[in-house]
Amino acid sequence: MSLADIGAPGLLSSSDQRLLRLRLTISLIAAAFLVIAVALQVLEPDQGDVAQLVAGAAAILVAVPAIAAAWHSLRHPDLHGVTDQLIALAVLAAWAAGDLITAALLPLVMTVGHVLEERSLLGSQEAIRALGQLTRSKARRRASSGAIEEVEATMLRAGDLIELRAGDLIPADGIVEAGTSNIDTASITGESVPVEVNAGSSVFSGSINLDGLLFVRLTKVGEETTLGRVIALMQDAERAKPPVTRLLERYAQRYLLLILILAAGAWFMTGSSIVMLAVLVASCPCALVLAAPATSIAAIAVAARHGILVKGTAFLEQLATVDAVVFDKTGTVTVGQLRLVEARPEPEIPRDDLIALAGNLGALSGHPVSRALSSLVPEGKRLPIEDVKETRGLGVFGRIGGEVVALGRVELFHEIGIRASDPPAHDGPIAGVSRGGQFQGWLLLADQVRPEADQAVQDLRALGLQHQLLVTGDRASVAHRVAARLGIAEVRSEALPAQKMSHVLDEINAGYRPLVVGDGINDSLALKAGAVGVAMGAQGTDVALASADLVLMTSDLRRLGTCIRLSRRCRRTIYINVGIGLVWMITTISLAATGFLGNGGPLIAALMHNASTLAVMGNAGRLLKYQEALV
Repeated sequence: MSLADIGAPGLLSSSDQRLLRLRLTISLIAAAFLVIAVALQVLEPDQGDVAQLVAGAAAILVAVPAIAAAWHSLRHPDLHGVTDQLIALAVLAAWAAGDLITAALLPLVMTVGHVLEERSLLGSQEAIRALGQLTRSKARRRASSGAIEEVEATMLRAGDLIELRAGDLIPADGIVEAGTSNIDTASITGESVPVEVNAGSSVFSGSINLDGLLFVRLTKVGEETTLGRVIALMQDAERAKPPVTRLLERYAQRYLLLILILAAGAWFMTGSSIVMLAVLVASCPCALVLAAPATSIAAIAVAARHGILVKGTAFLEQLATVDAVVFDKTGTVTVGQLRLVEARPEPEIPRDDLIALAGNLGALSGHPVSRALSSLVPEGKRLPIEDVKETRGLGVFGRIGGEVVALGRVELFHEIGIRASDPPAHDGPIAGVSRGGQFQGWLLLADQVRPEADQAVQDLRALGLQHQLLVTGDRASVAHRVAARLGIAEVRSEALPAQKMSHVLDEINAGYRPLVVGDGINDSLALKAGAVGVAMGAQGTDVALASADLVLMTSDLRRLGTCIRLSRRCRRTIYINVGIGLVWMITTISLAATGFLGNGGPLIAALMHNASTLAVMGNAGRLLKYQEALV
């Protein structure tokens, strides 16, 4: 059978690896027989018959797997199978010509070449196995009795409470219930800077607890975790075939027919079976076959190192051609969380007192505005508030001592008989605060633009993505404020999911190839419609992650520029490799067909074939050095 799945070179299944080891063992035994045969011919010329017999044994040994591989490739055709078929034909032709040493040497040299390919390939399967090892750990789970028990990570279930000590590997996704620590998320996001977590923070499987004691309530385990999705995406990407490979496969059988005609013509013109064998061997297209997938797999490995998950090699080439970008707003160019942007206390009311009271009241409600305000006051410094009541849609109020305190919209204060000042003009949420019958002031909140968003947008413009569009379901005033902040001229606001997709299709109809960036369920249709869709962050919705072609495991928008630069370098490397493979193969065939390679033509052609393959692999391997650090 074929020694490598051309859609994922170097990534053999366990059964294929066993077959490769068996074939290598047979080749080593055959090589020993060949050494004996050559030694007999040199040292004992009168023992020629014995030498031929030993060489015949070697030829039989290597002929069996060579012909079996060719037969398998006929039943399961792929590009690499063309090489197996050509080598099998060359072996049969050498047998027919009575050249048993050549019949044994050709499969030997080609097998060594295949082994070198496997050993020099890019290690992405090893990377996947290394990621898989991160899920094979033990965990300390708190039982219903309160006791801590050590269990295998595979026994964990959503809802379990686990204890994480300093140095522990996090075995599943969860929410911190207690404790403070720093987490190394490099295996998931590609970022080397530790992330500080505390109660309420999300943690991901595969991360490492660097210090402190944490208690984590698990939310996702096994294949549903962020790490599980990472591994699945890498495996899917490696199984995909680059467009160049699919194009070559379309003409594989025609190529084989052309080579057979060329080999027959060379034999007819020269009358030499050696020349015919050399042409067959020189025509093996391994370098050309590996040119695109080897480079694409290298790029996928580099992307994963930067926290970028590529779902298929085809998307790498498509990404190199994008010339416009469509951004979602909330959670994409903004952080997706409300934050206090301004406090406007009434005269003689201290600003800090206004913020502290708002934070204490905010902790009593689950409303997004209240949650944003509750973070302004540490949990250990909160005031005891009694008789708490929440009026849905208006706000929350209670008592501190004998004073009524309230947080909410202006309608709430009208309802409880407190005279509030006019709300200030603001295109985001506003909350007022009162205490003891006196209005204290207003708090203005907004979703903030990501700190790196401006740099990311400028970077994309420098890469040629001058046409930029912001599409959001939010109000026009908010959308235009964010767009003006980032210098994005075109805005589509108050858009429903189907309308977002329609706006993307409008860009395509206008002649653009848009990169679409989003993070939510309402972005999924648009992500699918774009030339390439990118989902933001490991915490993006499952629907968005499934719809996107690439996933940024970190929410840093600057990685969009990394994606495009890497894809363009990948495409350039593919073109160079295809050029190397074509020029080398045409040169070798020409030398073989004209008899320039001499009596050792088949063996020299095999060596030249291996050299071209390793040249392509080496050039693809250079891509592994690609590195972009974010500052």
